[in-house]
Amino acid sequence: MSPFMSLRHSLVAAATLAAALPLVAIAQPRDADTRYVISIGHHPRVDGIRINFRDREFDLVRGANITLWTPYRDAELGEVRGLALGLPATGAGELTGFGIAPVGLAIEHDAHGIMLGGLGIGAGGELRGISIGGIGAGAGGGVRGLAIGGIGVGSGGDVRGIALGGIGAGVGGNVRGLAAGGIGVGAGGNIRGIVIGGVGVGAGGSVTGLAIGGVGVGAGDRIHGAAIGLVGVGSPRIEGLAIGGYVRAEEVRGLIIAPALFRSFESADVRGVMLSGVTITNGHHKGLAIAVVNYAESLDGVQLGVLNIVRENPAGRRWLPIVNWGNGGR
Repeated sequence: MSPFMSLRHSLVAAATLAAALPLVAIAQPRDADTRYVISIGHHPRVDGIRINFRDREFDLVRGANITLWTPYRDAELGEVRGLALGLPATGAGELTGFGIAPVGLAIEHDAHGIMLGGLGIGAGGELRGISIGGIGAGAGGGVRGLAIGGIGVGSGGDVRGIALGGIGAGVGGNVRGLAAGGIGVGAGGNIRGIVIGGVGVGAGGSVTGLAIGGVGVGAGDRIHGAAIGLVGVGSPRIEGLAIGGYVRAEEVRGLIIAPALFRSFESADVRGVMLSGVTITNGHHKGLAIAVVNYAESLDGVQLGVLNIVRENPAGRRWLPIVNWGNGGR
């Protein structure tokens, strides 16, 4: 299921729950351990409206759980199905429906639906649906849907959908969708989609799609798609387009635009077109290089520039002005 289908399903579920609040006391079978319609205090099971100053424990609330403050530190919290309302803060073990708190909303496990926190939203498990925190939104498990944090969004697991952080977005797992941060976006795993960082974008694994970093873009494995960094772009393998003042890679399949410098790692395998101030290929280049100074250990293609160097060419063609060529291979 796509992130956007997941978001739509979460919204439908939340809206259904909200519409059912007035009927919850009637719809559920009667239970001697359950209070109906309205309950004040620590009662553990309520079908209807439960009002408490600060929760110590409860099992299940089907309807609305309203508190004035966050739960006690060692509270044993159950599930809220419907509305969790904090005046100004609240929490639950799990939440399905709506969570609203002017100060903060804390969920021990998963939260599915729409969550609004004046300062922040935190879930120990997964945030699924729409989560908006004035300062931040964070999930220990993962984020599916839309998450917005005035300062940042953090996820210990994967993000599937949209994550927007005023300062940054940090993801321990993979990103699939759109992620943007005023300063940067970082993922411990792979990024697939569109990612934008005011300063930079970094992935421990691969970046597939479009990555834009005000200063730079980096990937520990490969970049597949387009990467744009004002200062630089770097990855062991680049497939597609890379634009940056300084670009570095070991393997290239595509187009490199580096006004200052393109430099390869050792034993490079570069196939494509390079447009740069200086190109240094410590290995083999197959394609076209246009720069003020071009250098390649071996070349199967053409170099155009003020000075063109192909180390493995015959002695008379190792250093040439304007144009150099080769048909060397590996």
